[in-house]
Amino acid sequence: MKDPYTIILRPVITEKSTWLKEVNREICFEVAPHANKIEIKEAIEQLFKIKVESVHIVKKKGKRRRVGRNEGKTKDWKKAYVKLKEGEKMIEYFEAV
Repeated sequence: MKDPYTIILRPVITEKSTWLKEVNREICFEVAPHANKIEIKEAIEQLFKIKVESVHIVKKKGKRRRVGRNEGKTKDWKKAYVKLKEGEKMIEYFEAV
């Protein structure tokens, strides 16, 4: 099995992900581009000691950016929406005031 720290890169904290966390018990993570649903599920269960109900994956295209005359592109990335099973404790990765 691959190292879970190479599969789960960071939590994605946006208005949508915060709303999904409160309403749907879903948490959003940026994951490695090569990771599949099964690897993501096992990594989350191993890292946070919780049970996962389902995983949905979204591939995001990088945006075009310019700095002066130079034009480039941000990297493509993958995010995963992880739904926790009923009765599981919610992950508290960051609660800023």
